[in-house]
Amino acid sequence: MVASAQPIPAGYDDVRPVLLAGALGECVHVAGVHAVMRMAQQHGWQTVFLGPAVPVTTFVAAIAEHQPALVALSYRLTPQTGEALLCSFRELVVAEGLSKYRFCFGGTPPVVQRARGLGWIEACFDGTEPPEKLADYLRGGVSEVLQTRYAETFQTRVTAAYPRPLLRHHFGRPTVAATIEGVAEIAASNALDVISLGTDQDAQENFFHPERQDLRRAGAGGVPVRSAEDFSQIYRASRVGNFPLIRTYAGTSDLIRLAQLYQDTIKNAWCAVPLFWFNAMDGRGPMPLEQSIRARQETMAWHGARGIAVELNEPHHWGMRDAPDVVFCAASFLAAYNARSYGVTDYIAQFMFNSPPGTSDAMDLAKMLACLDLIEPLSEGVERPFRIYRQTRTGLLSYPTDLAQARGQLAASVYLQMALRPHVVHVVGFSEADHEATSADIVEGCGIARRAIDNALHGQPDPTYDPAVRARREQLVMETKYLLDQIAQLAPASVEDPWADAATLARAVQLGLMDAPQLRSNPFGRGHITTGIVGGACVALDPASGRPTSEAERLRTLATVLL
Repeated sequence: MVASAQPIPAGYDDVRPVLLAGALGECVHVAGVHAVMRMAQQHGWQTVFLGPAVPVTTFVAAIAEHQPALVALSYRLTPQTGEALLCSFRELVVAEGLSKYRFCFGGTPPVVQRARGLGWIEACFDGTEPPEKLADYLRGGVSEVLQTRYAETFQTRVTAAYPRPLLRHHFGRPTVAATIEGVAEIAASNALDVISLGTDQDAQENFFHPERQDLRRAGAGGVPVRSAEDFSQIYRASRVGNFPLIRTYAGTSDLIRLAQLYQDTIKNAWCAVPLFWFNAMDGRGPMPLEQSIRARQETMAWHGARGIAVELNEPHHWGMRDAPDVVFCAASFLAAYNARSYGVTDYIAQFMFNSPPGTSDAMDLAKMLACLDLIEPLSEGVERPFRIYRQTRTGLLSYPTDLAQARGQLAASVYLQMALRPHVVHVVGFSEADHEATSADIVEGCGIARRAIDNALHGQPDPTYDPAVRARREQLVMETKYLLDQIAQLAPASVEDPWADAATLARAVQLGLMDAPQLRSNPFGRGHITTGIVGGACVALDPASGRPTSEAERLRTLATVLL
């Protein structure tokens, strides 16, 4: 994503460059021409519109008269006719001694393909490009003082883009070579802003311990990076197109060594780390729960000290294990609270919608709004800044295997997510229920998401005012605060800050305050809770009667069981 339009320097307004635009020949389609002129005006251009169906001779005469800094030609009819028309136009331009001028072209993809092959048109646009590409081109054409480049840090890129969210997508093929090739294709497409590099388990757990790596599982679940050069090659492949940022997982052991490696090789856009997960509790790492929490807290502190943004990919791991919405919200708060407590100044709060499957849109939105109500006060009244960025995503388990329906699910989910006005939209591969996303799938998925985003930014009704959403939102905040208070009471009097204390947090899981049905028979969790979807919300149920139960009732029952 490019930086937003900069103010035109003082005194520059009197010499604004001229953009001369019109539809050539017999083409009467000028909606696109008008859109380009509006954008050009926003970026400091004067515009002269010649109209639809402009004869070649009239267009060339206008160039001589207005002496524009840029000529914008449009043609949206038959490709063969368009190519012949452009050739006639060029011949007259050369004959009149006007070939020094700059030319760009817009049309349908087949016409643009012919136009690109002519060799004298500086830039072509066929409507498939993200709006930022045209904006960047127009900004660069105003003056050197207005030229921009793609921002190299998350904070600068997201600030420049907002209210349009950055697009992020997960990618990692079973080999390094295939990943390098795919990254280059994705970057060249300008489809997204952040490539989330998915690495395999040995890369996350045993990168610095080759003796522990298992060749039989290389590439399972992600790219098998095994050296710093592997990471560097992947990063170099991304330095085309819109130069997307690269980020990857914090890992499950040697977290600080990995963090430094990521900064040295891929300029890791932000740290993605859980609080309770990716350890022996879920089988995705070697550490026991309490040790894992401490290691994650140290990782947050390392990144915070260096001004690197941190994302805690935390609450959705509870939701994916059928935890009730209250536990989901508590996890969201505890993640943000720990990030702030350990020195993070730029915090990316993740909101995975559609998790667990069966959650209704209204109750899903209410849950996310409750999370925001709980975490946003953390940025108030603090000595150090604590900036919160909202990142939304579609729930992976919500995708059907039918790819047409999966595309629809992606579009619908992203449109709902826009009610949160996210800073980042994590586009989850629509193909994942059928096959691992290819680079082509990723480009297509980002296009689907972009259209949903454009529609929402154009004027989305505000679903946050729905009475059912507001009622559930308030209920969740109240219930979550009760649960958080009970967690704090687990700590001995000597602990000054229970919510940031690894032992207290681990104990909350072990005793079942933070619980999910899928933790049953887990040596680190309890799994005592029963949940179900009631009225579109995921709630705790009384095991005997099957009726929804409040947190006070659930914890009283739990205390009886523990006794």
